[in-house]
Amino acid sequence: MTTYPCYGRIDGPIVMIGFGSIGRGTLPLIERHFEYDPHRVTVVDPAQTDRTFLAQRGIGHVQTAITPDNYREVLGALFERGRGFCVNLSVDTSSLDIMKFCREMGVPYIDTVVEPWAGYYFETTDNAQRTNYALREMVRAEKRANPGGTTAVSCCGANPGMVSWFVKEALLVLARDLGDPVAPPETREGWARLMQSLGVKGVHIAERDTQKSVTHKPIGTFVNTWSVEGFVAEGFQPAELGWGTHETWFPENGHRHETGCQAGIWIERPGAITRVHSWCPTPGPQYGFLVTHNEAISISDYFTLGEGAAPSYRPTCHYAYHPCDDAVLSLHETFGSGTIQADQKILDENEIVDGIDELGVLLYGHAKNALWFGSRLSIQETRALAPFQNATGLQVSSAVLAGMVWALENPEAGIVETDEMDHARCLEVQRPYLGPVEAHYTDWTPLTNRWSQFAEDIDESDPWQFRNVLAS
Repeated sequence: MTTYPCYGRIDGPIVMIGFGSIGRGTLPLIERHFEYDPHRVTVVDPAQTDRTFLAQRGIGHVQTAITPDNYREVLGALFERGRGFCVNLSVDTSSLDIMKFCREMGVPYIDTVVEPWAGYYFETTDNAQRTNYALREMVRAEKRANPGGTTAVSCCGANPGMVSWFVKEALLVLARDLGDPVAPPETREGWARLMQSLGVKGVHIAERDTQKSVTHKPIGTFVNTWSVEGFVAEGFQPAELGWGTHETWFPENGHRHETGCQAGIWIERPGAITRVHSWCPTPGPQYGFLVTHNEAISISDYFTLGEGAAPSYRPTCHYAYHPCDDAVLSLHETFGSGTIQADQKILDENEIVDGIDELGVLLYGHAKNALWFGSRLSIQETRALAPFQNATGLQVSSAVLAGMVWALENPEAGIVETDEMDHARCLEVQRPYLGPVEAHYTDWTPLTNRWSQFAEDIDESDPWQFRNVLAS
């Protein structure tokens, strides 16, 4: 019988908001690794799908949707001042409003994304306000206005979240392999200077999901390995990326931000149909979708030297996501028809017959060209490691676990992003759930094996210009 480490005690109520695929996978990790009163766990979710499952485990279920009108009343009835933990894994709820309320109550908080209230993604007409940059800036403004206090961990899933810890670990690996090993820097500026000194021009969050079911996707159904609602929402946001100081070209449909950290830009085009060239160990070169994510901005911001729109150093950073094949087909169907499929399905661990979720960071432009560092977790390994989730889910839920541990060990850290946390401690907690965590070098660049029969607007003087990464 496996013995799991206990990372501490949670006194008071544990409230999980949302109980989709990630909530279902996070629950057994909480049960394994914390001491707590099992009768004081409550799930708040409007669906009744898991009512029996929760009841069998002695977990309370408040079957209601959290809204701007009721969140203080619903959560206020569940929490005790200064005790418990809020694990927000929901969609269509304001991460910032719930985070602020939890901090008022002195309750530690964690989420996996800066989520707005229902309707924001599709009803807001100003695309600049629909960006993750704008959503992140609201959280950062709250951090500046109310520093310190009860810890609230913002955006701590696989990505955003775990990948920020991978970036730091990859920098240490790269320094070692270039013949100049270094101790982990102790400050944000130290990390930025390390990245600059190693010659890193940018970072792809490079992912390939090869998980598949024996059943082919039917027409009219959106199939994915994680939240369909979450994927569709972020896919319909504008394509977005952290904008590095090495870039010499600017996209015609690109836009800068006039306020805030100015680390990112956005493109007047949905991210789910904006393709980029990238690389992962299993497929090698591949297309990815430039779907907006918080880490694209937070990583570029964290590793900036200087301020504003013209710093002395800043890396380019963006997501390059190839979801499972059924999800790619689902996206084609969604954008081709102009409507979101009414039927939605998340492939669970029992349906998937094969595949891995290969999720890592590709650090490029340095003396060794490009380094991919990340998790290559298979569905078979996932089944052996934890119940109720596929490989994609376990990479997220284990990051939530690591963030909760860090929050308990740092209870008065205020609002933090994963870039600001102790990456070594977080990976120490998470790594047992990640399968092989590997470093791979490649001589591939975005100019490798381009189709020369067709003219492209590329820059041959610097292969790692975003101009070359963006697919025509």
